Amino acid sequence: MRVLVAEDETILSKQLAAALSDAGYAVDCAPDGERADFLGQTERYDAIVLDLGLPKVDGLTLLARWRN
Repeated sequence: MRVLVAEDETILSKQLAAALSDAGYAVDCAPDGERADFLGQTERYDAIVLDLGLPKVDGLTLLARWRN
């Protein structure tokens, strides 16, 4: 299973990625909305952990884009 962690707080992002990796998931991380949008549109993910307060493009805007 592949997971995208879209989180701008570095420590939290690393902790989430480590916990998910330890549980057997393949994890990609995005530090801002632009990178998350790029990864979300070019890669296939089974789940996304999405911070609503991302810089550059906020999480709610990303969610609306991906749903359309």
